[in-house]
Amino acid sequence: MDVDLIEAARAVAGRFGLSEPRLTAGQVGAALRTRSGNIYTGICLDLACGLGTCAEHSAITEMLKHRETEVRSIVAISDSRILPPCGRCRELLAQIDAKNKSTVVILADGKSLTLVELLPHYWFDAHRLRSFGQVA
Repeated sequence: MDVDLIEAARAVAGRFGLSEPRLTAGQVGAALRTRSGNIYTGICLDLACGLGTCAEHSAITEMLKHRETEVRSIVAISDSRILPPCGRCRELLAQIDAKNKSTVVILADGKSLTLVELLPHYWFDAHRLRSFGQVA
């Protein structure tokens, strides 16, 4: 388990209010480590009308600002609990860099899985092959 990464996510997590009580940020913190060893963090935004975003998206955006795309490992934390990434976050990781299918996703209870294990039979691979005429 990547203790440094978990601590980095925990350090940015912590819910705080925004313009109205039901609008918040920071309830979930995420941290990722790139192939080059850099750590990037992010927090979630819980907003109205679907305008919010996941903590993993924030961390990935921070990584992209530094022109990196390949994620070695990632974790998200709410309070003191480790959370699995939602489908939208899994999809984002996979589409940012095809190598991210080998990203280690840190899960609760000391477990981890690769992204491809969380995305079996990945739809985009088949779509890409059809687009290039390699699959009927």
